Amino acid sequence: MQPYFFPYIGYFQLIKAVDTFVFYDDVNYITRGWINRNKILINNEAKYITIPCKGASQNKLIYDVEHALDDRKRGKLIKKIKFSYSKAPFFDSIFPLFKRVINQEEKTIADLAIRSIIESADYLGLGTSFKTSRENYNNTELDAADRLIDICKQEDTTNYINALGGQKLYDKSYFEDKGIELSFLEPQESEYQQFGDDFVPWLSIIDVLMFNAPEKVKGDMLESYKLV
Repeated sequence: MQPYFFPYIGYFQLIKAVDTFVFYDDVNYITRGWINRNKILINNEAKYITIPCKGASQNKLIYDVEHALDDRKRGKLIKKIKFSYSKAPFFDSIFPLFKRVINQEEKTIADLAIRSIIESADYLGLGTSFKTSRENYNNTELDAADRLIDICKQEDTTNYINALGGQKLYDKSYFEDKGIELSFLEPQESEYQQFGDDFVPWLSIIDVLMFNAPEKVKGDMLESYKLV
């Protein structure tokens, strides 16, 4: 999967479902996607939180795109999280985690997004191994499906799980012919108590962690999916 900034819970369900998770960071950057932004709860409504980037373009690879954070912009993001969640039950645990990520010295949006994911996974106690495609597989000359199959073979695995959106891109029978069982993870909505009476679903993992104990997230919510 491309690295996303504090992605939604379905991303972490995928992480928990696998032994090795590969950050696909040497493919083209997706503008107006989830690499540099996500949604949080502000006044009981879903609002974007965005990391500014320098010259972001679909003609660049993800790991080549630098973020444009400076002290002022970091401060604004930190204040937005504090304003939005200071009364959440797990604010005292998650606010320092967010600040730790946002204040890292990484220069690229890929590294910053990866940091947000790994820090969150560590907080939840997930034992998944993380790798990046740019550092490990040396197969960028291959087409999309064949490259994924090659990564599986390099990892000596016959089972590959992709996000649900991959159904539009990848054919199970093509992977099966190459000796790989392809599954797609379909997240199931896990409703929880936020500030208001109306639940706002599919927000950043920040929202999930602000309102739920890590044991509940890991042992219950991250198991709420189907493989299709």
